[in-house]
Amino acid sequence: MAVAIPLITALTPVIADLIDKIPDPDAKAKAAASANAQLVALLQTGDTAQLAVNTAEAANPSLFVSGWRPAVGWVCVLGLLVQTVGYPLMGWGLSIWSPGTPMPQIDTDTLMGLLVPMLGIGAYRTFEKVKGVTR
Repeated sequence: MAVAIPLITALTPVIADLIDKIPDPDAKAKAAASANAQLVALLQTGDTAQLAVNTAEAANPSLFVSGWRPAVGWVCVLGLLVQTVGYPLMGWGLSIWSPGTPMPQIDTDTLMGLLVPMLGIGAYRTFEKVKGVTR
């Protein structure tokens, strides 16, 4: 699906220009509807293919194949723990035992850039379960 979206984005203006050149309004409407249906089908095929890959990865007995997503989640959790608990405690300890020692700056952009989408996906999945969309 990662390839499908840029491809569809690039082809949409070309398809729209071709459809605009059709003189008959009924034929133009049919062509537009057909093009839209084919683009939706292409996106759904990509979603289905990615879902199959995700299922196969999760079912794999090897921790290196099935465990990379939970590992990313745990790295984010540990990073958030260090940033919100460890870093303030370290600053407090340094102010008591070594006043004037500068605290190292931690770049949290990468952590938050990964953690926020993961939390959003988890919340969306919970919403689907509550609404009964999926099992």
